[in-house]
Formats: sequence, C-alpha cells, structure tokens
Amino acid sequence: MTDLSNGNQQLRQVQNETATQALSVAGAVPGVAYSATAPIAARTPASREEIRQEIRKDNDPQETDEWLDALEGVLTHAGRDRAQFLFDRLAEHARMLGIQSARTRVTPYENTIALEQQGRYPGNIELEEKLAAALRWNALAMVVRANKAYGELGGHIASYASAADLFETGFNHFFRAAAPGAQQGDGGDLVYFQPHSSPGVYARAFLEGFLDEAHLRHYRREIAGPGLCSYPHPWLMPDFWQFPTGSMGIGPINAIYQARFMRYLRNRGLAETDGRTVWGFFGDGEMDEPESIGALSLAAREGLDNLVFVINCNLQRLDGPVRSNGRIVDELEAQFNGAGWNVIKVLWGSDWDALFERDKTGALLHAFAHTVDGQFQTFSANDGAYNRAHFFGQNPALAALVEQMSDDDIDRLRRGGHDARKLYAAYAQARQHRGQPTVILAKTMKGFGMGAAGQGRMTTHQQKKLDVDELKAFRDRFRLPLSDDDVEQLKFYKPAADSPEMQYLHARRAALGGYLPRRRRIATQGLTVPAVSNWAQFALDANDREISTTMALVRMLTALLKDREIGQRIVPIVADEARTFGMANMFRQVGIYSPLGQLYEPEDLGSMLYYREDTRGQILEEGISEAGAVSSWISAATSYSVHDLPMLPFYIYYSMFGFQRIGDLIWAAADQRARGFLVGATAGKTTLGGEGLQHQDGTSHLAASTIPNCRAYDPAFAYEVAAIVDAGMREMVAEQRDVFYYMTVTNENYAQRSVSAATFDALREPILKGMYRLSEGTRPRAARVQLLGSGAILREAIAAQQMLADDWDIDAAVWSVTSFTELQRDGMAAERHARNTGSASGASEQAPIPYVTHTLNATQGPVIAATDYVRAVPELIRAYVPRRYVTLGTDGFGRSDTRSALRAFFEVDRVSIVIAALHALADERAIDRSVVRDAIARYRSGEASDGDAARTPPWQR
Repeated sequence: MTDLSNGNQQLRQVQNETATQALSVAGAVPGVAYSATAPIAARTPASREEIRQEIRKDNDPQETDEWLDALEGVLTHAGRDRAQFLFDRLAEHARMLGIQSARTRVTPYENTIALEQQGRYPGNIELEEKLAAALRWNALAMVVRANKAYGELGGHIASYASAADLFETGFNHFFRAAAPGAQQGDGGDLVYFQPHSSPGVYARAFLEGFLDEAHLRHYRREIAGPGLCSYPHPWLMPDFWQFPTGSMGIGPINAIYQARFMRYLRNRGLAETDGRTVWGFFGDGEMDEPESIGALSLAAREGLDNLVFVINCNLQRLDGPVRSNGRIVDELEAQFNGAGWNVIKVLWGSDWDALFERDKTGALLHAFAHTVDGQFQTFSANDGAYNRAHFFGQNPALAALVEQMSDDDIDRLRRGGHDARKLYAAYAQARQHRGQPTVILAKTMKGFGMGAAGQGRMTTHQQKKLDVDELKAFRDRFRLPLSDDDVEQLKFYKPAADSPEMQYLHARRAALGGYLPRRRRIATQGLTVPAVSNWAQFALDANDREISTTMALVRMLTALLKDREIGQRIVPIVADEARTFGMANMFRQVGIYSPLGQLYEPEDLGSMLYYREDTRGQILEEGISEAGAVSSWISAATSYSVHDLPMLPFYIYYSMFGFQRIGDLIWAAADQRARGFLVGATAGKTTLGGEGLQHQDGTSHLAASTIPNCRAYDPAFAYEVAAIVDAGMREMVAEQRDVFYYMTVTNENYAQRSVSAATFDALREPILKGMYRLSEGTRPRAARVQLLGSGAILREAIAAQQMLADDWDIDAAVWSVTSFTELQRDGMAAERHARNTGSASGASEQAPIPYVTHTLNATQGPVIAATDYVRAVPELIRAYVPRRYVTLGTDGFGRSDTRSALRAFFEVDRVSIVIAALHALADERAIDRSVVRDAIARYRSGEASDGDAARTPPWQR
C-alpha cells in the first residue's frame, strides 16, 4: 500500500506540473527560470515543490492527498463516469459557495481517450495501410510530375502526408454519403476538406474510378484537358467539390453555420437532418484566422453535436512552427474548452502505449510538459538515434523506457494523427457525444514519411520536387510494389480491380452509402414563383406615396412569406438592427429562430411587434456578426445542392458592411454557386447621412462588378425593386441557374411612381438589362443632354432636368440606370464577339451592338451619369457610350451631415449635375462658355468661404 501511495504521489506531482505547463513554458510561474532556447535537459524547474505551492497554495498536503486518494478510489471502484459526476457536482457546489476555480483549461499532454476506453478497431489495418500507401504515392506523384514538367504549377506534398490518416479513417469508417434514392434532405455527411490536402482526395477518387490518369496528369492545368483545380472549388469542379475551403478561415465558420442551418431545417420541419454530421478538417495554422474562431461559441451555445472539427496539428504553418515557443495543442484546447466544446486530444500512437505503461514515474508527461513545438519539430525532422540522444536522453528514467528498443523502433514511434486505431476511437466518441460540438486535436508530422526530404522541415510546405533517391526511399518506407523504373517515371499506381485492397475500398464506401466528395448541380424539383401582383401590386400602384425602397422590399418580403409554396422556403437573415430595416413586423409573423425557443418574457410583450423567438422561427438574426450572417446565407443559398432543398435567403444589412467587410466570404459563396439575395439596405454614401464615414458605402457595386455570377442592381423606385426580385426568384429557384443577386435599397422616404401592368411588363427587360428612359424631356430645343442617374441619385437627375429646362431653356432626357455592372458585361460580350469573329463592331450581319450604345444612338447631346458610388462605377460603361461622357461620383472619405449637404459636398446633387451638363455642352460649343460661369455664380455663390476648400476635390478633403 505504501508503494502504491508513493507512486500515486509521484504521478500527481507530474500531473500538477503538466497542468501548469502553459505557465511554466511562458516563464509565468514565479521563481521558475525557463529559457525557450536552452537545451531541454536544462529546462526542468529548479524546484517542483515551488510550483506546487504557488499553484495549489497547499499548506496541508496530507489533507490534499486524502481528497485525491478518495477521488482515485471512486475511479477505481465505481468507474470514470461516477468520478466525473462527483467532480462536476463538487465544482458546482464550490461555485455556489463563492469559491472561484483556479483550474487551467489545459490537460496533460496525452491522449484524451485512455487505452482501456479505446475499444476494438473494426477495420482491416493491413489493407487500409496498403490503400493509404497507394494514395500517398499518387498524391505525391501528381504534384511532382506537374512541377517536373512545368516547374511553375506548385502544389502541396507535405500537407496530405500529414493528414492522410485523418482523412482515411473518415473515408473507411465514418463519412456517410447520400445513398441512391435517399429522401430529400438525407444527403449524408458533409465534409470540409483541408485545402492543401486536395491531392490526396483526388488520389482516392482515382482509385474509386471517378477520376482517371488523364485527370491526375492535368493537376493544376484546367484550361486544356480534363484538369484538376488546385484546391476545393465547386465552380471549377461542380460535380465533385461541395465546399470551397482554399481561403484560410472560410471553411471553419462555414462549417459551423452549415451545422446550425441543418438544425434550422430540422426544427422547422423542412428536412430530416438527424444522423448527419458536419466534419471540418483544418490546419492548426489556419486556426489563427479570426473567421476560424469567431463562431466557436455559437456552435456550443446551440449545442451543435452534429459538428466535428479535426485539427491537423502538424505544428507547422507555411514557413515554420505555429507556436514554436509554446504548444498549439495546449492553446487550441484552452480556446475550444473555454468556448464550450468537447475536446479530444489524439497525440500519441499505439506504439507509445507500451512506453506509457512502463513509465511508473511520469517521466514522459514531465518531458512533454517542458518541450515546446519548435523542439517537437526538430525531433520530427531527425531519426531514431537523434531522438534517443536528445529526447529520451534527458534523464535516466526516459532512457530506461527505450533501452530495449532499436533506433529504428524509436524512429517508428508514431504520433496519434498517424494511427488509425487512435483516430477511430476519437471519431467514434465525437460522433456519439451529445450536447456539444467536438474538436479532435490530432498531432501529426508535416511531411510524414518523406524522411530527410521533408518530414518536419521548415521548408516542407514549399516541397514540390523530390529526386529519384528520395522517391525510392518513399516507396520503400510505405512498401509500394513499384519498380525503380516505375519510380523514376512517376507512374501512378492503382491495384488490380479484384485485389483485396480495392475490394475493401469499394465495400467500405458501399457500407457508408456511396462515394464522396460528390456534388449535386440542381435540386430534384424547383419552386414555382408567384405572380408579382400577389406580393408587389402596391409597388405598381404607388400613387406617389412616400416610402423608402428598403421598406418597399421588406413589404414585398412580408407578402412572399405568406405564399403557400415559396413562403416556407424564404430565409430572412439580418446581422443586427432588424427594426432599423422595418422588419419588426416579421418577428410576430414568422418568429426568430432559436433552438431553445423563448425562455423569457420579452420586455415588449405587450406591443404588436414584440420580439418573439421560436424553435420553428424563420428569421435568422445573427447578432453583430456580418461574417456569421453571410455564412448562414451561404448555407441557405446552397441548400439546393447540399440538401436537395431549394431555399431563398434574403440577407439584409448595412451595405457598407457587405462586400467591403466580408468580401472573401462572398467570393466563397460565388465559388459555391450560391443562389439568393444580398440586400444593402442603406445604399450609397449619402443616404445614411448622420452616421458618417463608417456607415457610408461608395464601393460595394464596384466590388460586386468583379464577381462573375453576381447580378448587381441599384434601383430607385419600388416597381424596379419588384422587377428585380421577381426576375431573381425565377432565375434562381425556378430555372435553377447558378447566380445570386446583390441589390442596394435606400432608407430615404420619397414619392414612388406608379406604372401600369402593361408598362411594368414592357420595363422588365430594360430594368434587368440595366437602364431605360424615364423621361424624354419637355419639348424639342436647340441643345439636348442625356442625364443618367441610379438609385439614390436618380431623383437629383430628375430635379436637374427641371432646372435645365426652367433656368437655361435646355431640354434633357432622364435615364434610370439600374445596373452599370450588367451594362458593362453586355458591352464586353459584344466586344468579344466582334473581336473573335472578325466582324466590325455593330455590324448588323454578325456582331451585336452593346445595349448602351444601341439605346443612346437614337439620342443626341452629351451624356452625364451621376451615382451615389465612386466614379469608377459609372466609368464601367465609358467604352460603350457613343458620345461625350461625364461621370459624377462620391469618391473620398464620407462624413456626417444631412443628405442634401453630403450630395453637394460630393458634387452629385442636382446643381452639380446641371453644371456638369452645361460644361459638357460648352465643350461641344452647343452653348457659350459664359453660361457655365453664370450657372456657377448663380448656384454656388458664397457656398465656400474658404477658397482652398472650393479648389480641393472631395476625395482630398
């Protein structure tokens, strides 16, 4: 009994030290000297008892030992679950008594799942290792072949080398695919693949028969031949990749909101998603991105136990260790634990089990507690002899653990992320865990198996080429049946179709429902779009009622939510300030989604528009997280493919916080072929006047113009909004085309024009093309001018038309430009057609004429365009305007003031439009130059007392 007690005390001493490893490594424990650059043998604290006293404040060690012995007794006689219950109950009681916990969230540097909890491994390890070897070789071969031939294509060998076992454990035992004939919504598991490991996924698809050698030979060469894209890109490989993850940080946040959207679909009764798991495979370096960690608490708060993250802790980012002077595993454990996740660590492979069993003094845990990642990387990059001398040689206790092992045996000691048995146990526990999302922290070696060519090297990430000897060493390391000639020619290897390993591969996937990744291009059934008269007749019969286009859109959305077919498929999304956008009436109508329902009595319960949360609520209100809101939008906008369930999301937000703030996520949506509406509800730089610079948008339409499948519109009147929403719904959910719509609407109330049903039908096409003539002018005159206005500034153009007529006897036509982007794309298409057919631009027999050119050819006079966005937006169509073209925009920093003052400041108001028109006419000698000077004196006299301010353009002020 004494020996056992002494052994327990020794182990507890080690556990105490390990629990304080983050402090000791950082030098944060008083009295403990530590140098990150000192030899490992010199890193043991001078007095372990000092640490214990400092951390535990233990002035009665005997009583402490009695408590610890009691807990160990429960563990021994009643089991782990009972011990965990008592520990949690005691901690809860301590908090009730006002005792603050000083517990670290970092556990000892060992596997979370003990050997006795591991269970039996159900797979055939021998066959799985043969398959994994073939996959590793083919992944390596496609990258090396590409760079041997061209030298410029790039690619990644080492990332997949570290992640292969992480993926293969999932492919062989866990990743459920959508079985043929599966019910709607039962699409199997969803997997977000670590992007740099894509060659390994291609290699598996090659063995499965989905890809052939021609695909592998064209890795990263997609223009000619059956190429393979560098990273997961659904746009480039629409039948294969489901999720784009190439931009670091996008995958983690999208995976979280995808898991959340699956619960949303289930709770609303739209799809049965229970039994489906979202798996996210990400690198430890990627977790530095703010998007990677920004939604961790949401996943825990909503109890997303359908979500599993697997973090490939190969300890190395692009150019060196992730946490060279610390431990990324510790940091991630604390981060996920603090956010409320279930954390499983898989650090050491089965080869280490015997060492831990022999280690009666805790020497291993003690050594791990004082080894930082930079040193772990050095151990990875060296052989068994080096590790015997430098790791196990730190003290006699460690040396004794391996004295019966050869250097080769030590070299073969695997980390947990390379052991299928350890990974299987972790994956199984993660999938069975309830009430929390789970993260698996799997310790691996970057470049595992690449030996001196790249295992654990600082340069491993850039490794693209291997010489013949290195390739042969790789072959020998994984016992591949390749001749020297095969190796030198980098031949791809595929076992015979009737071989045991190939039969095993197909059998495992058959048992799991089929193959993945695979992507569905269209939903089995589209949606029927209701007639405009059912939801937007008020916009056609406006009768000069004053209403903002934002309110008009919300009113349309409210009516659409009542439609029998499409209403349930609409997903209103707002990051914050739903009441600002007039959406409060939806709270009561359809409710705000919450998996918990409403556990409180809202303060405004007595009002008509009280804040109502519901498990079947339809609105997704994200809180102040634009990244989270657009991730929800992406989940809904791609539901047609992911769940075979077309949904129609409307994400409404301050336009300033869209493309500028979360442009990378919007690009990911485009890549994923999203279908839905993005609505910038405070359009332009001058409509939200009092808010100032941070809330004013002058660039979103410029950013939108760069995204090929984004239809961007800036309407001015409610009937234009109706035409755009109707067209978007038909294109996206009826015709199932891979586009999404961006529309800016304004919070400014003004009189809305009426149009008859016949006029509306006639205007549909020109509204969607991008422009139409709103007013021809009053009567023929000697001088004419064409005024183009968009969105919030169109009414300034209308007012300028009247001023030109009344004050200067000049007739002007006014054009509503709903989309400079669509006009530019039409013009570019016409140019390209003419260039590639050799026809003259505009030749009637062949080349089409740009819509802008065709429309303005029948007019006369200079063309003046004014917009609430930077001048680069109207400049998009300069090449297609057939005459003198003058653009006005809101370049420069915004500021706070009234709308009229802001428009005058940026020189996009009616006065500025008039002066620009007169100046253009004078340049063409249609009027005398003195008219321009008279107009300036008339409209701007005394406007700026500071002459320098008057001479300085807005973008320099």
